Amino acid sequence: MKIRIGTRGSRLAVIQAEMVENAVISAFPEAETELVRISTKGDRVTDRPIDRIGGRGVFIGEIEAALTAGEIDIAVHSAKDMAISLAAGTVIGAVLPRACPLDTLVIRRDLAEKLSADPLAEYRVGTSSNRRKNAASRLLPNSVFADIRGNVDTRLQKLHDGEYDCILLAQAGLSRLGMDADPRFVYRQLAPEESLPAPCQGIIAVQSREGKFAEILRKINDPDTMLCFETEREVLRLLNAGCSTPVGALAEVSGGQIRLSVTLDQRKIASGSAPIQERSALAERLVREL
Repeated sequence: MKIRIGTRGSRLAVIQAEMVENAVISAFPEAETELVRISTKGDRVTDRPIDRIGGRGVFIGEIEAALTAGEIDIAVHSAKDMAISLAAGTVIGAVLPRACPLDTLVIRRDLAEKLSADPLAEYRVGTSSNRRKNAASRLLPNSVFADIRGNVDTRLQKLHDGEYDCILLAQAGLSRLGMDADPRFVYRQLAPEESLPAPCQGIIAVQSREGKFAEILRKINDPDTMLCFETEREVLRLLNAGCSTPVGALAEVSGGQIRLSVTLDQRKIASGSAPIQERSALAERLVREL
């Protein structure tokens, strides 16, 4: 059995695809796998904000097209990049166990002491996310925000070169790349009450056409992460949120219960818990509270 795995070509995307590949081989030792690197619009156009080149989904459009055309068998995505609707005839067959979902403030080491001692000074903060701008404006209220695009390596190099004083990144990406202990920087992981993460941040989702490969993917699915994935995407659906909508959402499963927090401005956070089977109603109730 051969399984062609579609992925973006960035180093982080390939690492994530290799994680899926290893999970598949562990579940199906007889499988022959092939990574197929696909360039997406979001990778090619790096001089404009995401919402100006197509919004949520610009990192998966070409990969979904390859999947529906039968050029690949499964597709690997950073779940937070996915559009609300999937391509017709496809499903998310699996998600891997979630990595840390939190945001991390990465600070140039020469500025770290000053920033900690004087958060009211003016700093140049690199982020293209309206959600992260809302969070950072509370932590560093007099800062100037500057858009930043490119992969994690590129963003960290721009920070080191002095284009920014600090930048906001997902801890999951830093950890998967092994770039969360670079001595050039000081890392401050932000608690959910400081920066509620993007829906599905830290989750790797695996998409396939309905049928044979969807059945295969069930063998590598992490059930608790899938519950969080589905619940946080329900928040996106209820809000009809595009990539510029500053929505934060974080679900956690424990003991048959699911706890969910949602926000639209990083100031008012609506939180609650419910039995797992009532998770959609919980999401609807909390969205109404915003």
